Amino acid sequence: MNSTRSPDGRREQAIALRRAGKSRREIKEILRVGSNETLNDLLAGEPPPEWTRRPNAKDDLHAKARLLREQGYDYNRIAAELGVSKSSVSLWVRDLAWPDRLSYEECRKRAAEGVQRYWAAERCVREAQREATRAAAAAEIGTLTKRELLVSGAIAYWCEGSKNKPHFRHDRVVFMNSEPGLIMFFLRFLDAAGVGRDNLIYRVQIHESADVAAAEQFWLALTGAAPDQFRKTSLKRHNPKTIRKNVGSSYRGCLRIDVRRSSELYHHIEGWVRAALSVAEAGVTKP
Repeated sequence: MNSTRSPDGRREQAIALRRAGKSRREIKEILRVGSNETLNDLLAGEPPPEWTRRPNAKDDLHAKARLLREQGYDYNRIAAELGVSKSSVSLWVRDLAWPDRLSYEECRKRAAEGVQRYWAAERCVREAQREATRAAAAAEIGTLTKRELLVSGAIAYWCEGSKNKPHFRHDRVVFMNSEPGLIMFFLRFLDAAGVGRDNLIYRVQIHESADVAAAEQFWLALTGAAPDQFRKTSLKRHNPKTIRKNVGSSYRGCLRIDVRRSSELYHHIEGWVRAALSVAEAGVTKP
């Protein structure tokens, strides 16, 4: 009993109890130690048993930080990659040697990879924002009345259709565009203006290097017109020196729509456009 009260004897017992898996509280009770300071002296130099170690949630991040540091990443880049603070990175990797300076090519490569990672996440977010704006704008317009269709269709024609020139007057309605949605809108405009679909003539205009047959079939199906309403396709000669962007299966050329006996319709369009522009010039808008 006396041996347990001697400092050397108690140290041996404290270490033995610790290695046997006893907790600090149990050791204090067995050896009748009253303070943590005394127990610390008795267990000095003895590592805590494995069962007392708590799992560290950041061990994986710690390992990744050291790996990135060995690859030449600076503190700011490691912190950004792992989503941790710069001070944490410093604690984890400050014992490692300074990495060699990266070459110019490696810097550019890593910068490009960073841009790709950024846009891989950002592109979907921005597209969702754009689509939300488009949907809200479409809901704001709603369904067009006949009057609104005539006004907007006349303006669309004045932007994209054939018009009289001071040196050449022909008073004919000819509309051409490559956008299927705009083509269908113009056909709806003609419906509202009282023009029958059987009074229309169509012609595809396209580069000769494209899939001409597929383009012709596409426009025929889109318009729902009779095949005999389509005239011979107009082919544009291909210039190999020109680097064209409108290629591939989505390229279908342009569709030209001629309205037969359309001089009166052309005069109506002139009047509708004149009214729309005069209101805009006067700064007067009606609900």
